[in-house]
Amino acid sequence: MLAARRAFSDAFKEAGPKILEPIYDLEVYVPDDFMGDVMSDLQGRRALIMGMDSEAGYQKLMAKIPLKELSNYSISLSSLTGGRASFTTKFASYELVPNEIQQMLIKEHEEELANEEE
Repeated sequence: MLAARRAFSDAFKEAGPKILEPIYDLEVYVPDDFMGDVMSDLQGRRALIMGMDSEAGYQKLMAKIPLKELSNYSISLSSLTGGRASFTTKFASYELVPNEIQQMLIKEHEEELANEEE
């Protein structure tokens, strides 16, 4: 059983697997005077800005963002805009994780495996 586990692990590493992450469509409704702050925050969260539109006195910002980056977005958006902005999300697709993040995840996983074996 240990030999099979080790063989699978080695074969899996040699195959060059890629890690995918869920990407969501994000629509943020924000007052004009907070638009720059919200856009800066989104770019720091690896969001891809798809466009902007004006709607009922608010700016509607459309973006694609990884699910991981949405974990505390409501708190951040509320603090940036004083509670005057809102957002909606909808699942869009799975996409490849950036290479530097994938390498970090692999390294963390290998460290966990090394700790298990000890």
